[in-house]
Amino acid sequence: MTTVGGSNPAGDKTEAQKCANPLEECTLEQLRQRRSMKWRTHPADVLPLWVAEMDVPLAPAVADALRDAIERGDTGYPSGTEFAESLAGFASRRWNWDGVDVDRVGLVPDVMMGAVQVLRLITDPGDPVIVNSPVYAPFYAFITHDDRRIIEAPLGQDLRINPDTLEETFRRARAANGKGKIAYLLSNPHNPTGTVHTFEELAAVAELAHRYGIRVVADEIHAPLVLPGAQFTPYLSVPGAENAFSLMSATKGWNLAGIKAALVIAGSAAADDLRRMPEEVNHGASYLGVIAHTAAFRHGDRWLDALLAGLDANRALLGRLIAEHLPGIGYTRPEGTYLAWLDCRSLGLDPEGTRDLAVVTDLAGPAQLFLEHARVALSSGHIFGTGGAGHVRLNFATSQSILTEAIVRMGRAAALHTR
Repeated sequence: MTTVGGSNPAGDKTEAQKCANPLEECTLEQLRQRRSMKWRTHPADVLPLWVAEMDVPLAPAVADALRDAIERGDTGYPSGTEFAESLAGFASRRWNWDGVDVDRVGLVPDVMMGAVQVLRLITDPGDPVIVNSPVYAPFYAFITHDDRRIIEAPLGQDLRINPDTLEETFRRARAANGKGKIAYLLSNPHNPTGTVHTFEELAAVAELAHRYGIRVVADEIHAPLVLPGAQFTPYLSVPGAENAFSLMSATKGWNLAGIKAALVIAGSAAADDLRRMPEEVNHGASYLGVIAHTAAFRHGDRWLDALLAGLDANRALLGRLIAEHLPGIGYTRPEGTYLAWLDCRSLGLDPEGTRDLAVVTDLAGPAQLFLEHARVALSSGHIFGTGGAGHVRLNFATSQSILTEAIVRMGRAAALHTR
């Protein structure tokens, strides 16, 4: 496999070209010239489908905004409320939600650092933070490094929030903590499973959180990436979520991980907490990041729609490829994100590996097999906490030729292992 998708020539693009499938615009050779983590962690013969970066060119609206800022030398400190206003407009257009009040929005360096800062506002060192495992591995690292305790409320077998499990976890946490502070860090949509929580599920979460006196912090970084068949519900839009927080950015929707900026949104009853956030926190956001994210939310809809169509096609292709080449692997069709959660326990490998959840590059079981024998890099399931062992997370935000080649290779490796 040498060429992936079409070429990406320099120069101006027509409107039709701007709305082409972004996942098919970069060749493999062009991607291998990138210096980001995805493409530099492993040798060149490895197809990297692990870390959450997409194989896309920059959206034209974002590139134009950054180019204009650089040409004007506009590279100072962030100012004003344009970023928050752009998110408010996007939320209204895409989710029919008018709950982003710029007076209750704060600028933070990125979503995870913002989550840490919010948890510092509403909990103290030693307090518990509840998560739904398996969940985004940095939740474990960031929370424990900030001297909070993780309590897991595992997802159900259907990879959805189990209300009975969540209530029992809330009840035990409250019984053990008396009148102390407890937080619940929610992934919405859920990483790594691609589950998109429904309005009813989130309303049940809010009711339980209110009943047990638990503050909810929703990581909604994947909110723009909800695929056909599902609908994103902002957590702050459900009844009872008034004292909660949401964290959003354009990072995942427009592939801006290296251009950092994010927003924390306080519910109407959490505004006073947000005002206690130290002023220096917003200095960590990049001004170019603010420019890029603002442009994405204001002018990136058509590009995002083209991306979502490409991701939907890749999701369908992935299902077909797994059925053909990896028939023993469990695959639950993701509703959002560009992440697929694959159950590889049928391969009979040791799933555990290193249990240090703060080290997100550890490999174990199937991820190690596929890296060593298929030359495909995936995220090892055990780093996502309880329920992750024996699984892998696959990033399908790439071209169909790369995705096809990767699954074919994985199928060969699995077949050789199970002979």
